[in-house]
Amino acid sequence: MASTPTASSAATAPPTLTLKAGTSWADAWQRCLAVAPEAFQDDRVLNLWNAAWQADGRALPAVSPVDGSPVAGPPRLDLGTARQAVHAALDQHRAWRHVPLPERRARVGATLDALTEHRELLALLLVWEIGKPWRLAQADVDRAIDGVRWYVDGIDAMVAGRAPLDGPVSNIASWNYPMSVLVHALLVQALAGNAVIAKTPTDGGVACLTLASALAAREGIPVTLVSGGGGELSEALLRAPEIGCVSFVGGRYTGAAVATAVADLGKRHILEQEGLNTWGIWNHSDWDAFAAVVPKLFDYGKQRCTAYPRFVVQRQLFDEFLAAYLPAVRTLRVGHPLAVEHPDDPFPRLDFGPVINAAKAKELRDQVAEAVERGAVPLHRGRPGNARFLPGQDTSAYVQPVTLLAPPRSSPLHHAEPFGPVDTIVLVDTEAELLAAMNASNGALVATLSTDDRATYDRLAPQIRAFKVGHGTPRSRGDRDELFGGFGASWRGAFVGGELLVRAVTQGPAGERLPGNFPEYQLMP
Repeated sequence: MASTPTASSAATAPPTLTLKAGTSWADAWQRCLAVAPEAFQDDRVLNLWNAAWQADGRALPAVSPVDGSPVAGPPRLDLGTARQAVHAALDQHRAWRHVPLPERRARVGATLDALTEHRELLALLLVWEIGKPWRLAQADVDRAIDGVRWYVDGIDAMVAGRAPLDGPVSNIASWNYPMSVLVHALLVQALAGNAVIAKTPTDGGVACLTLASALAAREGIPVTLVSGGGGELSEALLRAPEIGCVSFVGGRYTGAAVATAVADLGKRHILEQEGLNTWGIWNHSDWDAFAAVVPKLFDYGKQRCTAYPRFVVQRQLFDEFLAAYLPAVRTLRVGHPLAVEHPDDPFPRLDFGPVINAAKAKELRDQVAEAVERGAVPLHRGRPGNARFLPGQDTSAYVQPVTLLAPPRSSPLHHAEPFGPVDTIVLVDTEAELLAAMNASNGALVATLSTDDRATYDRLAPQIRAFKVGHGTPRSRGDRDELFGGFGASWRGAFVGGELLVRAVTQGPAGERLPGNFPEYQLMP
């Protein structure tokens, strides 16, 4: 006979969750149709080129990583149409570069006001399209707005004695930060006097970028937004003679092809690529501070260029490391970003939701399984039963946090960034081993070394091949006047941040050399 649940067992049963009121994809889509009917048509988004929204391209089906439900897909252009779009952008550029700076500043400022007005809708689109928890989606929007306002306030000094480029800036960026990386870059480039072109990321963010571009285009910003395969459109977006500069954010495989194209043509370029960011532990004792930061390192499931997926730990401190790390990682909150107990409850506070799609989730699970089969030791696996999901929802794009000790050298997890909630730990016995393990990927964007002795940090940090190295604290991409770049294969071309971002997309005195990570043979105009 089946037993009757007791009052205590019923009290501990997980609550039944529901979607927060007014946050469905259908709700978001109807708001897009109302806010920017010129850019959203029935069930598809449009491309923006030649200063008009175009119902061209083949719209591909797409699903949300949140629950597998259909969302707007990118309307992919063919190469011929993309070439027309680039040529039209050159005409826009030739007109815009002569617009007086006060007018450019006013138009960009008006765009920022419009983005602020529709901040919550932009964030909701990020939740559905790329799976960001609400807190992080809002932060992405806010960082774009606040960052560009800083440039609006200081642009006069930054462009003094400088001129726009001879052609528009072409932007190709990954899907994970559509607002704070891509829209931020577009608006600063336009503020500096350039027409701008952007390709929507294949894996998500097309509706968010379309709405942001519609708000910018209404204010007269010369923006072109197109969709299509990177390989198919590269001839137009990278190699076309009209292009004045190429800005790329993405993986090393694609980045290598981009680097070859721009180097062959002598184009200005900003190429930010992945790297295995590492956190070293050497003669360290402040474990409370370390434990406090561990959950924050999992923001957005480590799907960002400055995530720390590798810990390099002094062997004799491994027991103390685990005593601090494991309780911290067990506190991580994972689930549907919009799932609440009651429809009017506030948004849930999650560390991360899904990864970008079900295919990436399978790739990560397969890599973990293969690494364990070849000798890696699983130290932690998050339990799916502890995640917050709606009843019966598709969870194929969700990956619970995993920590592996000693990934085998044959595994991608040993030498490459997983771009997901997978941590790996390598044990070392000497400072030489520490440095070798922290430099495993031939260059990274950030790194951190936790050591009690400042002199030890000062001696070892310059030997870590990362652009930014923190002393016991994580480093980030940075905003405003903070310089950013990379070492080795993690970066090619001009450094950015503050005035350097403006210098990268403007022309200065004859013979000027841009600060950056250029090959020795590369001479910049």
